[in-house]
Amino acid sequence: MDMKSILEYKDYHLYIKDYYEERKRLGAFSWREFCKSAGFSSPNFLKLVCMGQSKLSKVKAVSVARSMGLVGFEEEYFYELVTFCNAEKDSVKKAALLEMQRIAMEHKIRVVDGDAFQYYESWKYPVLRELIPMMPGACPRDIAEECKEHVSAEEVRDILAFLVKAGFLKKDGEKVYSQTEQTVIGSKEALPIAIRSMHKEMANMAARAVDRYSASERYFTGVTFSVNQEAKDRITKELDACCKLVLSIANEYKDLDQVCRINFQFFPVTEKIKETYRA
Repeated sequence: MDMKSILEYKDYHLYIKDYYEERKRLGAFSWREFCKSAGFSSPNFLKLVCMGQSKLSKVKAVSVARSMGLVGFEEEYFYELVTFCNAEKDSVKKAALLEMQRIAMEHKIRVVDGDAFQYYESWKYPVLRELIPMMPGACPRDIAEECKEHVSAEEVRDILAFLVKAGFLKKDGEKVYSQTEQTVIGSKEALPIAIRSMHKEMANMAARAVDRYSASERYFTGVTFSVNQEAKDRITKELDACCKLVLSIANEYKDLDQVCRINFQFFPVTEKIKETYRA
């Protein structure tokens, strides 16, 4: 079985490991030989990289790419892969991943992470996905006017086109749409980055809702309490179960007439107390 294309990888550690194992399968090959061909004096450096105990710098990435015979778009993708995995800031990770998406798309490999980023880029995508099926026959301007937050008719048209193209909505007739079972799928490395952007935007919307809506139109509550790790884990599971219960209740009804949002926010407001302070 041939090694899969580099365009299918989201982790350069795994790509290097697979490359090594493929070379070894085809003939005598060692970590020492691999490191030497890449210009490293340490015979185990690349093995440590694959184990996650060391990172490739931009300079070292060039040597490794050439030793693996990567050229053209594959070499370019590898550099972005290294940047993506090494980056600590979400903005840097996102830029690298979108560039990987561009390279992959140009060479006929579909990567769903790009759709995930676009879907979570703004509150408008999930909200319009819910709203549009409830307004059969409505034009983009009518749909835009039903949103509490500002969105233009042009944006509605563009988002609608994306939702249909990406498979989140299907067209049932002239200006009539329904939801599909499609969910946003992304790699385990990429999706959390995209979702964090959505959490930030929805949290800002919730803050505005405190003053924007009367108490009868919104429900806000909260408690502050002390926990240990076991309690945190149990509470997290309960919140997950509660979210699923809320969705199941909403799905019991067919005559839907509004889109709403619930934010479950559970986070630390202090550091963990040192052992010496605990009884």
